[in-house]
Amino acid sequence: MIVTKKSLPRRTFLRGMGVTMALPLLDAMTPALAANAKPVVRLGFVYVPNGIIMEHWRPTGEGAGFQFGSTMKPLEVFRDQLQVFSGLAQVQGRALGDGAGDHARAGATWLTGVHPKKSEITIRCGISADQIAARELSKYTQIGSMELGIESNQLAGGCDSGYSCAYTNTMSWRGDTTPLPVENNPRAIFERLFGDGESTDAKARLAILNKQRSILDYVNGNLKRLNGTLGKSDQTKLNEYTDAVRDIERRIQKAEQQNSAMKLPVMERPTAVPEEFEDHVRMVMDLHVLAYQTDLTRVVSLMMAREGSNRPYRNIGVSDGHHNLTHHQNEADKIAKVTKINEVHVKMFAYLLERMKATPDGDSNLLENSLVLYGSSISDGNLHTHHDLPIVLAGGGAGQSKGNRHVVYPKDTPLNNLLVSMLEAASVPVEKFGDSTGKIELGKSVQLSKV
Repeated sequence: MIVTKKSLPRRTFLRGMGVTMALPLLDAMTPALAANAKPVVRLGFVYVPNGIIMEHWRPTGEGAGFQFGSTMKPLEVFRDQLQVFSGLAQVQGRALGDGAGDHARAGATWLTGVHPKKSEITIRCGISADQIAARELSKYTQIGSMELGIESNQLAGGCDSGYSCAYTNTMSWRGDTTPLPVENNPRAIFERLFGDGESTDAKARLAILNKQRSILDYVNGNLKRLNGTLGKSDQTKLNEYTDAVRDIERRIQKAEQQNSAMKLPVMERPTAVPEEFEDHVRMVMDLHVLAYQTDLTRVVSLMMAREGSNRPYRNIGVSDGHHNLTHHQNEADKIAKVTKINEVHVKMFAYLLERMKATPDGDSNLLENSLVLYGSSISDGNLHTHHDLPIVLAGGGAGQSKGNRHVVYPKDTPLNNLLVSMLEAASVPVEKFGDSTGKIELGKSVQLSKV
């Protein structure tokens, strides 16, 4: 790598022995961006399953100054970067003559607005919003999109009333018949980010890294030379970034050590997946932020849990399965337990927003320059309703999205209208997809750079 005193290219990488390390946006790169200095918009989609107890979720009041529901309280600190939308729907998640299978249809429709074919073998749905974005934005990044998850990533077999597991276990579809599996292993996510980009099968690189050496060890010479050419502000940014990389490596290695020491004769444990749900989610979210920070990708989707998940949350005193509890039949004890699970999910989302807000991006931060959607394709898990969905949009979209407002739309307004608006804000041209009927106003438009 050759570093000059004029400016650093935006796509500067540090390389060494089978690893590639991208850099965050530094002040030294600004001259190279002088002609197109406006920030780019990153898109995120965070899904939670089984619906939400809406009486504790739904805000009171409309417009600015609305009151957060109790479940949403952890997000109140982000009020100025937050919009809550009520009344949106994915009506294609309804049975429409297909009978049972609302959880499969929920996962399949959230980002597509397309009614899935009921089959465990011959699957068909539609392209998802994240993949529409990936088609366009992959022109400017090393990785088109990242599909992340916390639970099962199998796509074969049946998972819900005659529907394929592809419908419940992912929300990303490259095309009508091509679902994309989520990656739930932090080690594999890390390798994709700091390896060959799209390749996850670099055996030699994996062998080296599995010897417990840090990726930073392999680029250390280049890193020192680069650091010596930077100003104090850039040195601070670079040090904070490398500290974050080293911390994630340490946590992955710790999880691997713990897993290898456990004696579980009946089941196999995936490598580098932490025991506790919150630890796993935080680790994946930290990698999510690094992917944005390095501009390796501008599109990330994350399933907090697969649709229909029956995970227990024993660390918060809930030993019953999540899905079972959502069929509460109005029993107060079960509703209280589901509410506690909903609160945990929201707290995890707040963690992601906090990390993004704390991460510089040019003259601002990642949260101000991103749009991150949070929600579900089921509202009432007891009745399996697909209207009046719990939907939050976080981030400033580089000046294109207004915060501090709650907007109520007429019943069955397509969620895809919001997705079209998000795509437009990221300079992804699309007039219509799925069941969209128009666009939802996010705020004042500004001209954005794709570089």
